[in-house]
Amino acid sequence: MYIGKNIYTKEKVAIKLEERKNSQIPLEQEVLVIESENMSAYVHIARPDTINHPVVAAKYEVRGAVTIRAHELEKQLQESKKKGVPSGLPFDYVTYCNIGNPQKLKQKPVTFVRQVCALMEYPELIEKAPQAFAPDAIARAKRLLDAGFLTGTYSFSKGHEIIRQDIAEFIAARDGVPCDPDTIYCTDGASAGVRHMLDLLIRQDEKVGIMTPTPQYPLYASLLTLHNGCQVGYPLNEETGWSLVPAELDRCYEEAAAKGIQCRGLVVINPNNPTGQVLSIECMQDVIRFCIKRRIILFADEVYQENLYEDGAKFTSFRKVAYEMGEDVWKRIEIASFHSISKGFLGECGHRGGYVQLDNFLPDVQAMLYKMESIALCSNTMGQLVMDCMVNPPKPGDASYELYQKEKNDIIQSLKRRAVKLSGAINSLEGFTCSKPSGAMYLFPSVVLPPKAIEAAKAANIPADTFYSLALLEATGICVVPGSGFGQREGTYHFRITFLPPEDQIDSVVESIKKFHAEFVAKYK
Repeated sequence: MYIGKNIYTKEKVAIKLEERKNSQIPLEQEVLVIESENMSAYVHIARPDTINHPVVAAKYEVRGAVTIRAHELEKQLQESKKKGVPSGLPFDYVTYCNIGNPQKLKQKPVTFVRQVCALMEYPELIEKAPQAFAPDAIARAKRLLDAGFLTGTYSFSKGHEIIRQDIAEFIAARDGVPCDPDTIYCTDGASAGVRHMLDLLIRQDEKVGIMTPTPQYPLYASLLTLHNGCQVGYPLNEETGWSLVPAELDRCYEEAAAKGIQCRGLVVINPNNPTGQVLSIECMQDVIRFCIKRRIILFADEVYQENLYEDGAKFTSFRKVAYEMGEDVWKRIEIASFHSISKGFLGECGHRGGYVQLDNFLPDVQAMLYKMESIALCSNTMGQLVMDCMVNPPKPGDASYELYQKEKNDIIQSLKRRAVKLSGAINSLEGFTCSKPSGAMYLFPSVVLPPKAIEAAKAANIPADTFYSLALLEATGICVVPGSGFGQREGTYHFRITFLPPEDQIDSVVESIKKFHAEFVAKYK
């Protein structure tokens, strides 16, 4: 029973309701009965036991218990600083390594992007302060304004035509494959695009499954729970650097089919979140053949396509691979490709820009996606604007080109150095194993926990990796995500950590983790 503040005690209300249990008054009317008798108690209508069950069941550990505790500790630090008193904590700030949020961790915005944003939000600056902006930033703003793109108005529900045209040209140039702007739907980040696709595919009168990698970004698990869909996990092989094993796809599909689950979609995150693995062309071809054989739609989550750290590495999209396999393949596979401004080197998470692009979907189905976009009116225009800057950056000879390339390369190279340093340090710890990341923004190390720590976690009624992650946070202020939030093989323990803290802080992060882990192992030995 959920009771408001400054009212009868829960016990008194329970007695009152007990008196009425045989009165045949529906529970929904108890509130009216109690109020009519001028009792100062209120039985809430919206409660965890009455609201939509999938909402209660859904989990998203990236912002779960460990992160909630991190926010509490951060607030404690802020309050003590205001009062000028010691915080009582063994650290001075919280380091959020739980989420790919680069600018929160001091990554500077790319100059060209923010100049165009400023000009579009306040076009009068074009005349009032032209000296403050690069000429090509002003030219970009004028081009968009002349096309009727205004940040304070609704755009076309799919996204403004000029933005979608620029995205289509970017995709076509990247893949060597034509792209129709009408197949592009601008969304509030890639997450919204995924949600719309699940809205399309999951029917409530059937057991619909979506195949997802394990471990996987928990967006998929949480959205499938909300949609009453079935998550069909296929394991990545940790022993071979988290590789995707095509034979596992067939095995997992057959197991799901035996349970009456109809798999309609296959999610592939490339480069992968949380493991950092990048697929080979041969593996991508096997995935495409599997989708055609099993009549499954391919969800190509490609938001980390700029985050590649191996020398000579080059991103290849699934649509490009399918196209180059020949017309017999290209015409027989439906691909939904997702991209975002939140990752890569821009890290413009707060602007919430993304898109989903569809290949080989029926026009009638695309019309349904357009209808869903229309119900939401449109994606936010600042996200569309930043997306345009990402897909249509300064070109050689433009005033901003050299600075743009320098900022881009500095960010990518810095991420590479941080990834190498952090993965090397973690691998040096007793009981840790960590694959070197080829891409994305994360490490997903496994850790062998002492038996007594596992027993302590059981006594606290929380997963052992959550127990470890909370202890790490309380001791160091470093916030990570327990591996149980991503799915992991039974009996193994992991956590996801970003390598996004500034380079001058990475050494202190490494030393803090080393010191904590040694003390943790000694405590529970």
